[in-house]
Amino acid sequence: MAEEFYSRTAMLLGEDGVERLKNSTVAVFGLGGVGSYILEALVRAGVGHLILVDGDSVAESNLNRQLIATTDTVGMRKVDAAAARARSINPSIELELYDMFYTAENADSIDLTGTDYVCDAIDSVRSKMELVARCRDADIPLICCLGTGNKLDPTRLEISDIYKTDVCPLAREIRRLCRKEGVKSLKVLYSKEEPVIPKLPPVAEDSGIVRRTTPGSVSFVPSAAGLIIAGEVIRHICR
Repeated sequence: MAEEFYSRTAMLLGEDGVERLKNSTVAVFGLGGVGSYILEALVRAGVGHLILVDGDSVAESNLNRQLIATTDTVGMRKVDAAAARARSINPSIELELYDMFYTAENADSIDLTGTDYVCDAIDSVRSKMELVARCRDADIPLICCLGTGNKLDPTRLEISDIYKTDVCPLAREIRRLCRKEGVKSLKVLYSKEEPVIPKLPPVAEDSGIVRRTTPGSVSFVPSAAGLIIAGEVIRHICR
């Protein structure tokens, strides 16, 4: 990659910061509305090695908020669409792709040894907690994204410890599970905005099955969450 790619970033982070990013490994679990923007910012900042985990395909319902979702990528596996996007920005980036939904049963197939930071943008609470436990045991820095659905104000997003959160229903559940599992601290991105009551009922997916727990979403909240998380990771690596 030509040095011009890093020139504006180096002005802010210095040559040492750029080298740290080039030599860093970051894992992104979940490549949806939040995770796809985490990916974008990490790639453009010059992170050299990314581990990408998602078991889904790009759907038309993703077009309103997911960066990797376009009319050209609908139907593609998300990890493949994400990889194509990343390589179109930085052809020299190293990628590890895991086309799977992360669970306790398949967690051992992903080797996080040497990973500098893990970003959790998974929907499943059970999978989140599995990742929390794995990162805690391996002493790997982790940031978890909590609910960005049914939210309209990106200025209410903030980073905090899970035990200092309020308002967010998902944060309440994660706090309960963290206490149960003996997790003493967990960095999270959450919203202090009260959830908005959807004006319409959940719509049917392409399969015709209604996912009653699917929240409403809009382009500017999950994207902002992803960029905030990426900024936290980049500052940590460069500090």
